[in-house]
This record gives sequence, structure tokens and C-alpha cells, in this order.
Amino acid sequence: MELRHLRYFVAVAAHGSFNRAAEILHITQPPLSRQVRDLEEELGVPLLLRGSNMVKLTEAGELFYEEAREVLARADEAVRRVRGEARQEVLRVGYAPSMIAGIMSAVLARFKSAAPRVRIELADLSSREIIEQAGKGLLDLVVSPGISVTKGIAGFQLTELRKVQPVLVLPGSHPLAKLKRVPVARLRTLPLVGLAKENYPEYVQSVRGLLKPFGISPRFVSLVNDGVSTLFAELVANDAGSILVEGIADIMPRSLVIRQLSPKLPSAPVVIGLPALDPSPHAEMFARILIEEARGS
Repeated sequence: MELRHLRYFVAVAAHGSFNRAAEILHITQPPLSRQVRDLEEELGVPLLLRGSNMVKLTEAGELFYEEAREVLARADEAVRRVRGEARQEVLRVGYAPSMIAGIMSAVLARFKSAAPRVRIELADLSSREIIEQAGKGLLDLVVSPGISVTKGIAGFQLTELRKVQPVLVLPGSHPLAKLKRVPVARLRTLPLVGLAKENYPEYVQSVRGLLKPFGISPRFVSLVNDGVSTLFAELVANDAGSILVEGIADIMPRSLVIRQLSPKLPSAPVVIGLPALDPSPHAEMFARILIEEARGS
């Protein structure tokens, strides 16, 4: 359990609103909502009752709120005690976890061994957030679906890192989950859940492009803005499918399954980006290790 999850939850609980908490924390509302949902999933209990403009604590949430405040207070005190000692350098990485699933742990281990004094800040960001934060100079390195940055990122040099295979994600109870491979033709009538344009501007366009050669127009019954945690819940609620990439298996719940499509859809590029001018040596090292792991996997 990460301290930032506790801090986000406490802020939302204290102010009774995701929007107000997001303003205080200087982040956007969708990733804040996503992080709190991740905390609830980790604990296995709902902490908040969500309304249209406000939230209330559940019984479990009230208990956890007091515990979380104490933990954060102790953590803040520890920070105050060590402040003034040699500060660590920070490497800020914005990425989509499913794009580099399976290799990230090896990359982190190698990097920490080579640069133990550098603190890595990993931010799970949507395509839009990656583009915006990189453009503002808030990231030192990015990893993103290639199609999301076809127009480029201001001030960043992009290189193809790897290709990933699109797959179909379904509830384990869905009839199509019984098949080892799902014929692409079955997508003609299958209700789909996807990622909304606001935070994932490339998603719908990409899926339409993948299915167009088969004469299929995807039938989306739900598009979500706050990431894959909500998408996973929507899949179960709608008994639907979703076109994602194979790396999603590392972060999806056990209630869902992955099925390959037949024939396979064209693989999708993943890009890595560094500032075009004067990238930090640590960002260059991290990128080099990431490329080596991706091409060796």
C-alpha cells in the first residue's frame, strides 16, 4: 500500500469531494478517482459512498480514515526529521503500465543497482496526461502507446520501444471465454467497453482502425475516463469485452480473462520519449536499460 493512496483518500474524505481534493492536491480528478478505487480494491472493501457532487465515508471508511491520518502524520514527521540531509535526485517517469508489463521489475532492479541514490517516481498516466505533463516539463521520460503521440510531444524525442499484441479481455463467465481463440467476426455483435476520448484520445480511433479491414464497426456500450480499474468493473457490469493489449494481464483482476483473436490484429507500437534538449543522464540510463530489456524479452 502506497502512502500516496492514503494521502489521496484522506484528502477526498476530509473535503467530501473528489473535485475539491484534486484542486488541493494539484492533480486532475480522473487519476485521483482511479487511485482511490485502487486502494479500495486492495483493501477489499468500499471506503466511500459516491454521489454526483459529494462523497461520504462508509463505516469501514470512517475507521480507515483515522488510521490513515495517523500513518500520514508519522510519515510526515519522519520526513521532517531527515530534511536537510543529502537530497536524492529524482527521475520522473510517466507511463502506461500495460505497455511495459513483464519487464518493468527487471528494469527497476538494474537501474537501482546502477544508480542507488536516484529516487524513481513512476506515474501511471493516461495518454492525455502523459502528453500534457511532458509538454510542461514535469516528466523526464515517457512510455506511451505510439498512436497517442503521433502528433509528437512538445520538446521530446520519441523512439519505438516495442510492439504489443491487441487482445480481447472478457469476464471469465462470458460464453466467449470458453474459446481458446475468438474469431474476429464475433466482435461484430459483441458489446465493448473502451477508454473515453477525454483522457485517451487515441483509443476509439485505434480500435476502429484495427477492425475496419474486417468490415466491423465496434459497438461501444460504455467509454470510461478514469482508467482501467473502472473499465474492468464496466466489463463485468455489462457482460462485455474490451480490446486492450496483452500486457494488461499483469494488472487485471482474476474475474477477467484474456483471449487471443483469430486472425490476430496488427500489433501496436509503444514509444519511449526523452527531452530533445539536454535529457538527464539518469533518464538516458533508464531508457537504455528499458530498451535492452524490451528487445531481450
